[in-house]
Amino acid sequence: MELEFEKRGLKYLKPLLREVQAQEQTQELRLTEGMPDLGRILGTWGQVILRGKEWRGDTVSFSGGVMAFVLYAPEDGSEPRTLESWIPCQMKWDLEDDHREGEIRIQCLLRFLDARSVSPRKIMLRCGISALAEAFREDTALVGVPGEVPEDVQLLKNRYPLRIPKAAGEKTFQLEETLPFSGTGKLISYTLTPKISECRVLSGRVVFRGSGILHTVFRNQDGRVESRDLEVPFSQFEQLEGAFGPDAQADVRMGVTGLEAELAEGDQLRLKAGLVAQYVADDREVVEIVEDAYSPDRSLEPRREELEIPQLLDQQRVPITVRQTLRQNAGDIADVTYLPDFPTQRRGEGIQLELPGQFQVLWYDENGILQSSTARTEENWDMPAGEDTRVRATVLPGASPTAIPGSGVELKGESILDVSSSPRQGIPMVTGLNLGEPVERPQNRPSLILRRAGDAGLWEIAKSTGSTVEAIRQANGLEAEPESSRILLIPVS
Repeated sequence: MELEFEKRGLKYLKPLLREVQAQEQTQELRLTEGMPDLGRILGTWGQVILRGKEWRGDTVSFSGGVMAFVLYAPEDGSEPRTLESWIPCQMKWDLEDDHREGEIRIQCLLRFLDARSVSPRKIMLRCGISALAEAFREDTALVGVPGEVPEDVQLLKNRYPLRIPKAAGEKTFQLEETLPFSGTGKLISYTLTPKISECRVLSGRVVFRGSGILHTVFRNQDGRVESRDLEVPFSQFEQLEGAFGPDAQADVRMGVTGLEAELAEGDQLRLKAGLVAQYVADDREVVEIVEDAYSPDRSLEPRREELEIPQLLDQQRVPITVRQTLRQNAGDIADVTYLPDFPTQRRGEGIQLELPGQFQVLWYDENGILQSSTARTEENWDMPAGEDTRVRATVLPGASPTAIPGSGVELKGESILDVSSSPRQGIPMVTGLNLGEPVERPQNRPSLILRRAGDAGLWEIAKSTGSTVEAIRQANGLEAEPESSRILLIPVS
């Protein structure tokens, strides 16, 4: 006789893609009429702009680019000049199958931006962009739920508190502020780093707050180059569909969709920025699974499947301090930036994450001449993880970098390593039973067995002896699993 379990639908968000692409772009930049000839490049700064995302059948893509700023010293020895440019970028990722549209999350990082002179009137710009693309689609997993079963059939049930992704989306918003900004002569470059300080799921809404760190490089009233960070706070929410419990949480990735800044009268700076908060919300759900079945009175064969559903085992955010030393005799530091890249993984006894990055430093030498240097970095972070665990890692902005001059320049930066782990395999479950006819027990079968518990649990003991877990517990006064040395009375009739 076949006994088919009922199926209960469990809705979740299915990840279809999680992949990093790296791309390099070059662009020729010509000096405009009236600008003096190029002497040497002093510094470059860039802002990644996320313009659009698209899901088309079996591909997802994003379009955008880099706002680039180049500071150069003219050949005639006059004051440094600034050039601005736009470097377009597009990336596309293939999906395994043609899917109906879902949600896309893109996180972009500027890995490097440099410039070199091609001629006295021409500059070659080169930039590197890394982008992490994630694609999600709503789906339903089917969990086997037993109905009425014969009294002699024993079921092993377990309750799993699973943290499951449930929803994804985005919230776009604007930052428009007029900020105090005294002591400046001319703005050279500006970049914006959005940081999330708090994120919750409350009353069916994703609620988050943070700030945009506007990094400015400028010439002061004395003509010297300086940098300054300005903080612009924000607080937003987005309504979720469906019910979420008190244990729900959300993970937000920020992107900049537009950026404008200009100096205004009265020692002020006007900022206008477009931001997008791309979130994935998950919730805790307790799922009861039938893991095994047997009968002491008949043959029984469980039909098994795996419950394939994404689940989060653990998530942590670890500040990673990055240090490097420039062997330069520097005077004043005009500016320092740190550009982290996405971590890469190496598997050994656990997981080793490698975090590459790059410093750019603008400084005055002992003769008061503006100089620039770059320094690559690579930090490692180890975490225990078995072969049956999948680890996903990304990087978030940390504290602003610092540079301390002396006999060398001591550089310090920070990234927040965001690491999550999940099981590689699904959860085994019983979805039905093939039942034989009940058989009579032999007349000479003993009604009681004495057995040492050993390493087996009550379920294994009951199944191997033809007893039941409840009968063994009552006979021995057990409320939990027995110690391995204990001798058990096992009723079998």
